[in-house]
Amino acid sequence: MIGHLQGKLVEKTPTQVVIDCGGVGYEVHISLHTFSLLPATDFVKLFTHLQIKEDSHTLFGFVEKSEREIFKMLLSVSGIGASIARTMLSSLEPKQIINAIGSGDVGTIQTIKGIGSKTAQRVILDLKDKMLKLYDLDEVSMSQSNTNRDEALSALEVLGFVRKASEKIIEKIVKEDPEASVESIIKKALKAL
Repeated sequence: MIGHLQGKLVEKTPTQVVIDCGGVGYEVHISLHTFSLLPATDFVKLFTHLQIKEDSHTLFGFVEKSEREIFKMLLSVSGIGASIARTMLSSLEPKQIINAIGSGDVGTIQTIKGIGSKTAQRVILDLKDKMLKLYDLDEVSMSQSNTNRDEALSALEVLGFVRKASEKIIEKIVKEDPEASVESIIKKALKAL
């Protein structure tokens, strides 16, 4: 019903914004990913998804169309509501969600608060084929490099490095050399950290 909102950013918190569109202030729920991408200016455009329930009409907003599409896909899975879908998009980058689902990485999806192993498996079962088609992913090579990436990441965590910083560096290393072994990823990451 409401495809996007464009207007003046009146209020901004990590979980919601208020956008003034022609004198009407729309309260829009956002993910941390969208919050991090909001422009510094007070003029903003968000792609929206309107959820209508018996007792509420809730608007969810996204800076990127792709994030909105992932949100809608997640809502199609039984057991995933809007709040869990938003938590997923706040905990992981959209690319990480796509990669985790595309490669069948239950562990990564299970790290999200509110998602157990059964729900994580259901998400992968329901969305894997859609993700592989939509984002044209190479299933085999992705799961291979993903395993090496995950092992290297957990090794760095054991060594006491912060997960967020380690993830960024490992992503960069894996992009440059997708065939890198766990050992070489760890060595390169240790030099960069």
